[in-house]
Amino acid sequence: MSLQNRIDPWGNLNRTSARGAWLGNRGILHNEKKEIVSPWRHKAWIICNLEFKGRKREIFSANSYSELFFLDEATALSAGHRPCAECRRKRYTEFKTAWCKANAYENVVPVSQIDKQLHSERAIRSGGKITFEIEFSMLPEGAFIEIGKTALLFWKEKLKHWSFEGYESFDYQPAPSEPVKVLTPFSTIQLLRSGFRPQVHETAMR
Repeated sequence: MSLQNRIDPWGNLNRTSARGAWLGNRGILHNEKKEIVSPWRHKAWIICNLEFKGRKREIFSANSYSELFFLDEATALSAGHRPCAECRRKRYTEFKTAWCKANAYENVVPVSQIDKQLHSERAIRSGGKITFEIEFSMLPEGAFIEIGKTALLFWKEKLKHWSFEGYESFDYQPAPSEPVKVLTPFSTIQLLRSGFRPQVHETAMR
């Protein structure tokens, strides 16, 4: 039986046999039965490499963080995660520097401050995703929106229907001035507007 550790663009934890391209960490979320008992334990939600220095881990082992998985980096960013400072140091530095500049900080701030702001923009403890609306024409590439409970990635000037296995084409395209509900956190949207491009699953290229 699959564990409840696949993350969707809303940041929810799901059961599916689909594999992911990235590993994630929000702390120890599971109990001794490998059941999820909390959606997060700390404000540092990170995106890690699947492999790092040959380390081997038992999934959902005792007294260790709960391994989460994402289809791609765009999904992880939408959920409210950011790159790990250890296993993804170069990407972490790139993200941190660009995020601060995009969000009008004069200097690079401690990552704890970034985590605090992302936390205020992504999830509600009682359940649900924090969202906001912007005109469709203002949506940057790599961002996710929701239409009719469907998560859609904006990529190469088109909307792509997200699933745990990848992306499919989506027929509807909002008018430029039409408001759309954005899933990706606001400060990350600012980052994407600055030119930061997330890794996306190969099916988004079709």
